[in-house]
Amino acid sequence: MEKKRGTFSGNIGFVMAAAGSAVGLGNIWRFPYLAARHGGGLFLITYIILALTFGFTILTTEIAIGRKTKQGPLTAYKKVHPKFGGIGIIGWIVPIIILPYYCAIGGWVMKYMFTYITGGATEAAGDKYFVGFITSQWPPIIWMLIFVAITAIVVFCGVEKGIEKYSRVLMPILLVLIVAIAIFSLTLSSPDENGVERTGMEGLAVYVIPNLSDISFAEIRSVIMDAVGQLFYSISVAMGIMIAYGSYVKDDTNMMKSINQIEIFDTIVAILAGVMIVPAVYVFMGTEGMSAGPGLMFESLPKVFDAMGPIGPFVGAIFFIMVLFAAVTSSVSIMEAIVSGFMDKWKFTRKKSTGLTVTYALLIGLVVCLGYNIFYFDAILPTTPPGKSAQILDIMDYVSNSLLMPVVSLATCILIGWVVKPQYVIAEVTKNNEKFGRKGLFILMVKYIAPVFFLLMILQAFGL
Repeated sequence: MEKKRGTFSGNIGFVMAAAGSAVGLGNIWRFPYLAARHGGGLFLITYIILALTFGFTILTTEIAIGRKTKQGPLTAYKKVHPKFGGIGIIGWIVPIIILPYYCAIGGWVMKYMFTYITGGATEAAGDKYFVGFITSQWPPIIWMLIFVAITAIVVFCGVEKGIEKYSRVLMPILLVLIVAIAIFSLTLSSPDENGVERTGMEGLAVYVIPNLSDISFAEIRSVIMDAVGQLFYSISVAMGIMIAYGSYVKDDTNMMKSINQIEIFDTIVAILAGVMIVPAVYVFMGTEGMSAGPGLMFESLPKVFDAMGPIGPFVGAIFFIMVLFAAVTSSVSIMEAIVSGFMDKWKFTRKKSTGLTVTYALLIGLVVCLGYNIFYFDAILPTTPPGKSAQILDIMDYVSNSLLMPVVSLATCILIGWVVKPQYVIAEVTKNNEKFGRKGLFILMVKYIAPVFFLLMILQAFGL
């Protein structure tokens, strides 16, 4: 069965692939603006604590389920317990919803990378450039097609020769680029409108030092909920990916060691993403620039690169190359979660499974791209900011991330914490006599604390 499905060659291959999945647009785009919005260091501290507790619990559970059952998300839960197969269906639907719009955003990244490489940096910094691009009809579709093709090639090549081989090459390069840009960001300086010099180190202070001036119970709750939500993006849980990747892990792999390495890698990259972006935005745009929210990467950062002078286009090109690497490693894992379902449930070949997934991604991705022109409409969601409207992409993101992912995590905690009991996961983690250093914490989290927080996330998604 392992030979038919494929396996990672060893611990390093698995860690690189899992880290590649975790290090995506969620880390590089979403983490910095959430940190800036929630008082910098306050969000960082909250996130790190939650990553070592909530993140650790769900990550360990999903990888253990995958390795124990040797199945992807669609069929794994039924093997854990016959009455909980529905969780697997929902868990498989999540990447199905995410893949098309993730590929659309991946196409945006490719467009920006191409623009900077071909000398269009000044044009990209224009106020209407981003909106003009996504509302045009054919360019977003063409770039989305290219992005899907790159993702499909990696998945088509299989686990060891595709996903693992690709991750082993790109992840070290990605880390070097992130570190280099972060260091460069700290060296920047520029006078503000009053002639007072703003420096990258001051921007770093804004990012890492907690701002408790306007702290309240509502703000603390918002910080915690956003940090928990960020964990879904950051460590690729609740979307079937880690179950699929866990199913490719060999039985003699030290799973706890691998999980610790994935946690460290992901947390370091998330923090460095903020070091890379927040100081640079602060230097050239002040604290106002960090309130850009989701538009930070495509609207604010091009203005920052433009303000850097002659070196700006080069820095912008390197930045978007790095973001593209991160986007592809994540899209590969999302597509693989879907492909594994076809292979495990209906015994399709990898070639056929990948073909079906690509066809679907292209069709729905087309609808997502046209959601900003032909299929444009105004919609309001419980999470829509005041004065804003939601489009097709926003609706798909809301359903997958705000609704279904917390549901999957809550149901998983109930299954492992109360039905088959935590020993199911503990036995798999320690099957080779490995130490489970946070076993007591794992039991406490999976049975009591995590379910409460995931329930709160579901209520928050409905505006409650």
